[in-house]
Formats: sequence, structure tokens, C-alpha cells
Amino acid sequence: MARDKGRDNPGRNRKPKVLRREVFVFTEGEVTEPEFITFVTENGKRAESGREIVCTVENRSAPTKRRKPLPLVEEAIDKWVEVERAAKKAKLKPTDWNWPQVWCLFDRDEHEDIPTAFSRAKKAKVHVAYSHPCFELWRLLHYKDHTSSFGGVCESAAGLLRNQSAFPQTYGPTIQSVSKEQAKRVMPGQLKGKYDKARQFAKALSPEYTGPDQSRWDPYTDVWRFVEDGLDVVDY
Repeated sequence: MARDKGRDNPGRNRKPKVLRREVFVFTEGEVTEPEFITFVTENGKRAESGREIVCTVENRSAPTKRRKPLPLVEEAIDKWVEVERAAKKAKLKPTDWNWPQVWCLFDRDEHEDIPTAFSRAKKAKVHVAYSHPCFELWRLLHYKDHTSSFGGVCESAAGLLRNQSAFPQTYGPTIQSVSKEQAKRVMPGQLKGKYDKARQFAKALSPEYTGPDQSRWDPYTDVWRFVEDGLDVVDY
């Protein structure tokens, strides 16, 4: 039998099929969370080859008044209705890996509607990644463990983060300190190679908080769930 030539064998150069999942995210922060998402999607180690995540931050231009937990969840629910309808039309099933997801990333800060936001999100099947007092706790855990209460004050967590050894130098080798505004920027050196440690520290906090009032979970963060369950990343 003659050997097949490349052009005579249509299966020889066929690329393997790639599963693609769409993930839509609504973030409380205008800068920090979107930059974190960009870093993870560009640098993260994927759980399995042959899979692709298409992640879109949906509220990049949203005004401040819409960047609170309950408005975020309300907009995410509207988006999920649209996304779920399209997924069903495409013959996808909730058990499929590429079933789409809608996420909200928000903090405790001083918001009063945290339990309501959680309740509505759960009922509508919108995912939530939550940090108490704020997202800076998750960033801080990339440097050190922290288990004591911040009293709900985000600046306490943010200040501790800025004071970590070598943190300022991630913005430039000669920089000795950074402002609150500058520290909102997420630099690769703050994250790269530190995920496993941060995840372990964050997971150790979780069992302590199981009550229905998430505004009392201090300190707490489960951003790692978004990294793994949403972005399909196991390390970065």
C-alpha cells in the first residue's frame, strides 16, 4: 500500500479540538481586579491542555455607584439570563466543562447589603469571589499569612500590603514606597510563583466562617475559587 502524502491525508495536520468556555466578570474595583485577571489569564498554568478560557470584564466603564455588591449582582444576573439562553441554544449542558460562567468579585468594605447580594447571586446561579475586608487581603497572602481581624477596615490590609518587603520594588528597582493609588496597580512580581502559598493561607481561613452573615467573616477571601473554578488555572 502506498504511503499517504500529507495533502492526501486530511487528518494528518488536523489540530485537536479546543474546548472554549466564556467567563463574564463584574468587579468592584476599576483597576486592581481587572489587572489581576489579566495577569492570571496571561500567566496562569492551565488545569488541562485543550481548554481555552475567554474571560471578559463586563463593567470596565461602570460608574462608582454601580460598583457595589448588590448592583454588581443585579447586573450579573441580567447577564446570566442572556448567557444561559445562548448556551442552551448552543446545546450546551450545565455539566459540560464549557458551560459558561458569570462571576462577581466584590469586597466587604463598608457595604451593608452583603448577605442580600450573596443570597440573590446564589439563587440566580451567579458565582461570587468575596474578600473581607477587601481584595488587598488576597494580595497580602502572596507575601505572608494573616489570620487576625482587620476590623472591617480595608486601609489596614492595604497598608500592610504596601509595607511588605520588596513590594515597592515591584514598581521599579529604585522605588522605596508607593502611594495608595499606585498600589492599586497589580505588578507581576507581586504574584508570580506565589499562588500556592496564598491559596493555602486563604483556604485555612475558610473553615472558620460558615454563618449566614458574610459581613462578619473577617478576615476572609476565596479569590482562589475564581482562579481555579472560573479561569481554570492551578498555578501562576
